Amino acid sequence: MRAALIQLRVSSGEVPAQRWMRVERMLSQLMGQCVDLILLPELWSVGFSNFAQYREAAEPLHGTTLLRLAPWARKLEAHIMTGSFVERCGSQYYNTSALLDSRGILTGTYRKIHLFGYDSQERQLLTAGSQTSEVLTSYGVAGMATCYDLRFPEQFRRMVSRSAEMFLVCAAWPKARAEDWELLCRARALENQSFLLACNTCGTCGGVEGGGHSMIVSPEGKILAQAGETEQVLVADIDLSETANFRARFPALRDRVCMS
Repeated sequence: MRAALIQLRVSSGEVPAQRWMRVERMLSQLMGQCVDLILLPELWSVGFSNFAQYREAAEPLHGTTLLRLAPWARKLEAHIMTGSFVERCGSQYYNTSALLDSRGILTGTYRKIHLFGYDSQERQLLTAGSQTSEVLTSYGVAGMATCYDLRFPEQFRRMVSRSAEMFLVCAAWPKARAEDWELLCRARALENQSFLLACNTCGTCGGVEGGGHSMIVSPEGKILAQAGETEQVLVADIDLSETANFRARFPALRDRVCMS
């Protein structure tokens, strides 16, 4: 499987339309590269720290993000994990990501469970999700997560218990905690013997500098590919059979003891 992570620059002085233009330009550059899976980062259209714009930027599930990315999924014949957007559902607002298949059909959604409260208004403005998301794709079962979720290993263990073989993580992780980012991405992959693909933002939004360093981690916790600190598309080939092979060679998951 060939994966592409679109590490996007998100800056406060830029309108969403400008970011959409750059995203579509980067998607067009993937034409002919036989990419199977594309990831975008967290709240890339509005900017995670632009809290005052959340309500204005909110959209229904089948809104702008899905409508504009679905044709790209068909054109590239690739699954697209949309990154997250502010979803409006009735009177509630969620940090929601979606997974489109290569026909542009919605196959899975995830509402961020762990909302960030430290020096952030996300927890005040949005409603937390309550369900993990495990989606059957052409390449195996993918578990979806968002940014701060990485600090909560029980969520990833639950997804593995529900057959997840790889994790798709969208994020707006800050440069100030870049060491945590790498440590947690590697730990979640290693302890669950699963591939982890994590797509982050860069640039400065609301006074917070994005950390970049989007990465693909193997089930053995090794970084297979990693971006720098600037906007770029990270492309790498992954052998998903390594998940089953590593779990068979070193059956740590089988040896789990459930503790009450």
